[in-house]
Amino acid sequence: MKRTRLLSRTLLSAGLLFSCGALAAPPPRVPIDTYIARAWTTLTRSTSDCNSVVDPKLHTTPALYLPYGMPVPADVRAMQAHCKVDVRNLPRPITALGSFDGRGLPVQGLLYLPHPYVVPGGRFNEMYGWDSYFIELGLLADGRVHLARGIVENFLFEVQHYGGVLNANRTYYLTRSQPPFLAEMVRALLAAPGAFPSAAAAHDWLAQAYPLIVRNYEIWTRPGHRAGGTGLARFWDYGGHGPVPEMDTPGYWRGVIRWLLAHPAQDRGYLVKAPLHPDAAQIAALAHNSCNIAHSAACARAWYGGYRLSAKFYEGDRAMRESGFDTTFVFGPYGGSTADYAPVGLNALLYRYALDLAGFAHRLGLAQDVRRWRAAADARRAAMDKYLWHPRLGLYLDYDFASSRPAAYPFVTTFWPLWAGAASPAQARAVRSHLALFDRRGGLMTSTLDSGAQWDAPFGWAPTNWLAAKGLADYGFMDDAHRIARQFTATVHGVYRRRGAIYEKYDMRTASSDVVIKAGYTQNVVGFGWTNGVYLRLRRLLRQTPASH
Repeated sequence: MKRTRLLSRTLLSAGLLFSCGALAAPPPRVPIDTYIARAWTTLTRSTSDCNSVVDPKLHTTPALYLPYGMPVPADVRAMQAHCKVDVRNLPRPITALGSFDGRGLPVQGLLYLPHPYVVPGGRFNEMYGWDSYFIELGLLADGRVHLARGIVENFLFEVQHYGGVLNANRTYYLTRSQPPFLAEMVRALLAAPGAFPSAAAAHDWLAQAYPLIVRNYEIWTRPGHRAGGTGLARFWDYGGHGPVPEMDTPGYWRGVIRWLLAHPAQDRGYLVKAPLHPDAAQIAALAHNSCNIAHSAACARAWYGGYRLSAKFYEGDRAMRESGFDTTFVFGPYGGSTADYAPVGLNALLYRYALDLAGFAHRLGLAQDVRRWRAAADARRAAMDKYLWHPRLGLYLDYDFASSRPAAYPFVTTFWPLWAGAASPAQARAVRSHLALFDRRGGLMTSTLDSGAQWDAPFGWAPTNWLAAKGLADYGFMDDAHRIARQFTATVHGVYRRRGAIYEKYDMRTASSDVVIKAGYTQNVVGFGWTNGVYLRLRRLLRQTPASH
């Protein structure tokens, strides 16, 4: 632990790790474009240098894991000696997401990737699943084509060796993914000038990548990811019960219990009455209906006022973290019922994913696959219209299939079917007519409920603003798309002028980074990978009328 803290302090002092928003940022000394260009370098990691192994979320001995049976590469061997990092192989092959639970390893660590990648910043010092799509868009806009290609190839490596695109490349993320953008990442790379030396090389590369892109799609059609009998998908973590390893702090869980006790009408079976110091029989019962106190220190400390959180809550919490919307109340308080929902955003992404697969199959001359993927897209769109579309309201709403009811309030993902091309012209017009629900001075809020959580009102984020603006532009609502782009880029730029940094989230009402979060995470991290990328793409959107994603 001492070596971990020393390495972290060294990297922070060298400017290699971004600090959290609580620390004062220096005044800007360069134009924002220069800041972003330098940030790509500052935020770049690889699993052959010391920067990557540091995990600000856990205080453990730095460790790097290679796939089962893989020889130690020469650059990793050099890093191992220089950084005093424990390098190991995973104990067995991983054939599917969740087929191996990293919690059983002697120490948690970084998962090897063959190419450099860009991290978000701050406590997020690894390559994330959906962050990387927006980072890739920024890299391509900034001419960093080879770095962007390396990130895409890292994800293909994850699918091949770790079972799928992971939440991030840490061992404790081996049981869940994140919103599926892999096919779009491939499509963006194939369209980027200079990504491949020739059309023939691009074709050969796609032919090798295609089976892995398909394998990653199939994660979302497995039983665990099925939203009941709706024909839609849900978020799901194959890691079992109890608190997620990266939240090894009792304060968060106690805060959830306190909130639920103060709002008993919102408890959906999330609380279990239990003593702080249970006897052996009570411990055995809690392992079934809450979490395993004997095996998890975080579980043991997650107690307040005579109550613990239920196994149902932990199941939903884990699914919420796969959604990337951690934390929101749209899937129940603190996301505790996420596993009961067929979300608009996820299913819009999978519709687009299937269409992308049809496009790849067409390029490769696989006529039968083209028909297969178009049929899959059509079936998902029909299910979205049946369960997620509400003609009377003119909105797409997440669907609680366990109780056969829509979400209690609108979420910004109502615009994602436009980005995906899944909305009819009439549906797009209806959704567009409700922009005022989300539209504020700084851009689009994430939802209409001020729950106190960071993925609700009044907070706005780069990816949701981009997907909404791009979707509106694709359906011809350029005035709205440009207004959102102007508002959000003005927020990012205005905060940069005042504080000298780019942040992960902003308050859309005040167009500032002064976020006050009362439920869940309270920090506003500096960096910030996907904000940098979206800022560049929104600027480009303001200069032209794009014809495709």
